[in-house]
Amino acid sequence: MNKLAKLPLRKVVGVSMSLVLLGGVLVGCSGSSDKSAEKSVLRIGVMYGGSDNEPYMRQQYTDMFEMMNPNVTFEIVGAINYDDQRFESQDSSKPVTEQPDTYEKVKELLTGQNPVDVMIFDYNLLRRMTQDNLLQQLDPLIQQDKFDLTDYVPTVIDGIKAAGDSNIYALTPTFSSSALFYNKKLFTDAGVTPPTDKMQWSEILSLARQVAKGEGEDRNFGFSFNRWSNDGFSDTQTYANALQLKMWDDKAEKMLVNSDQWAEVWQTVADLYKEKIVPTQEFVQQMNEKISAEGGNDPFYGDLFIKGRVAMTIGEYYYINELKKASDNAAKVKDYTPVDWDVVTVPTFPGNPDVGGNIYLSSLMGINAKAQNPDGAWDFIKFTNGKEWAKLKSRSLYEMVARKEFLTPIGGLQYNMDAFTTLKPLPPVSSDQEKIYREKPGIWEAQSPGYELFQQVLTEEKTVKEALAEWETRGNATLEKLKTDPTGGMGDGGISRPMPMG
Repeated sequence: MNKLAKLPLRKVVGVSMSLVLLGGVLVGCSGSSDKSAEKSVLRIGVMYGGSDNEPYMRQQYTDMFEMMNPNVTFEIVGAINYDDQRFESQDSSKPVTEQPDTYEKVKELLTGQNPVDVMIFDYNLLRRMTQDNLLQQLDPLIQQDKFDLTDYVPTVIDGIKAAGDSNIYALTPTFSSSALFYNKKLFTDAGVTPPTDKMQWSEILSLARQVAKGEGEDRNFGFSFNRWSNDGFSDTQTYANALQLKMWDDKAEKMLVNSDQWAEVWQTVADLYKEKIVPTQEFVQQMNEKISAEGGNDPFYGDLFIKGRVAMTIGEYYYINELKKASDNAAKVKDYTPVDWDVVTVPTFPGNPDVGGNIYLSSLMGINAKAQNPDGAWDFIKFTNGKEWAKLKSRSLYEMVARKEFLTPIGGLQYNMDAFTTLKPLPPVSSDQEKIYREKPGIWEAQSPGYELFQQVLTEEKTVKEALAEWETRGNATLEKLKTDPTGGMGDGGISRPMPMG
């Protein structure tokens, strides 16, 4: 019997237009009429729960399935409750609650007395979960149901297989990715051939030097590590992360920065600043002051690529929306010419030519090896990772759907969509890094000297080797202190705390 006939009349009226769009979905995810008549509970585990997150997860993933399968009731369980963290007492006389171990909390959801059926989690946990046999392998189910994965983008399916020894233990309906945006006009004006897919970092930086032109406030820059100007030290962190370099060992007992690889990273970034290939914060500030002095305001908030002053920058997929909005409203901005742009893959390194950074698989869905309702779990994963769901969700402006068939340029624009879907995500540097940041909150003090010392490299007060040697010495002193006082007993010196590398 058709599922629609089983829905209460009031639901049929309320969702009729949605069901028209769904087309064959009802047939695709239903099964037999006897099965559809059975009442069942499907427990969904998520990494972070709370009053705000649960409604989002239901709207994003479960409401559509539940509407079409009224016999199924969803329970969403968070491994960590955001509300507990948010409303923790600010009374300084009370001890601060220790931050929970995310992986251990996820493991509890999977192995406890009332285990979840489906776990939705981040990519950085996948390898460890497969090694601990917490997830059911999906390959047999995919083959059994002839579930078509031929149009999954390489970034997604290859990344999943890489973390599962060439096997599939989870699927994700969406992903986030970055690409290298470039300004066609600046390359044409400089008489330089634009970048292409899978170029290495050395090639991209060579192009950046060729296309950078002008002096003073008329300078056009060749490259920026992101759309905002940075302090230089942040750029070294970005570059080192792409190389998967670590600041300290897996136990946070020894600094690893005094090495040839780190020296190459620092020298590369320092040279870019000294040669004015990348913009500085001071340059952006001077531009903003000039705009203010002329009685205007900057609708682009100092974004030099969107202003046509940077030839290449690394940007997320949603940056396309910002570029489109700027173009659509160009007539409202004095003396503004929209950027003629395109994208290629982010730069790679010789050792990993098919791997790039800034790719996030944050909604992986796996079946618990101890699932109480494994059949229902697979039905749900098939639906949310199916073609019909991808078709409906493909209009998202922020995340990309994993099925290539439904990846089309935003707003009728023409650009190289493959730039976002070709490279594999970087594997996690270490599964213990999150534990280190949680158990040793003072670890930031081992990183902080790097900021000061990199500035001294830029002003030529120290050579790169001298600066890294001093960072190693000061950092090791901090790591030794953290053995007895994990908080370090100090603040972070005003240095912003970046996300853990890897």
